[in-house]
Amino acid sequence: MTAPDDDRVLFEVDTDKRIATITLNNPKQRNSYDAAMRDGIARCLDTVAEDDDITVVLLRGAAGVFSTGADMNNAYGWYIDREGQAKSRPSQRRRLAVDRKSFGFYHNLMGFPKGTVGEIGGYALGGGFEMALMTDISVIARDTRIGMPATRFLGPALGSLHMFFHRLGPVLARGLLLTGDTIEAGEIAHLGVFTEVVEADTVTGRAAWWAEK
Repeated sequence: MTAPDDDRVLFEVDTDKRIATITLNNPKQRNSYDAAMRDGIARCLDTVAEDDDITVVLLRGAAGVFSTGADMNNAYGWYIDREGQAKSRPSQRRRLAVDRKSFGFYHNLMGFPKGTVGEIGGYALGGGFEMALMTDISVIARDTRIGMPATRFLGPALGSLHMFFHRLGPVLARGLLLTGDTIEAGEIAHLGVFTEVVEADTVTGRAAWWAEK
């Protein structure tokens, strides 16, 4: 199955195991997502939340890459107006309305009523990093690049700051958010940020094991 109107978000349900799998399916852009993809993911999550026969969501990316976050190649494209046009300089009101919706998506994911498992490999950057940290159980490849590189040109006040400080601790959170540096997940395996840090070829199997468990 696919999310309505967007084949860049795949949605599958294993009724026997009661697991729903949501796959970001934009591999040419390392599974970065625009507003339409984000809304597709949100609709899939709403479907799961309303279905008593599904108990777990497995969130993953196609082709071994989790997500490089929001697609910033067309930054103003996020602020399409009611006529479907992306203004070169959206109004402050429009920007605040859209940003509020974005933060609402992350808030709903972090407080999702069903169990969530992240299958994380390749890259988990920006919003992709946020989603990875918001999953209840996170299985990540040791060589996955993680971080918030967009802070280099958008400024340090990005994302759900309280979540970063809670999950990463104040020192690491400040370091990543202020510098925009990216690191490999294996470098912080000892901190227990992720449920499991494993070799890349075992991520899929381990994530499935946790989802079934």
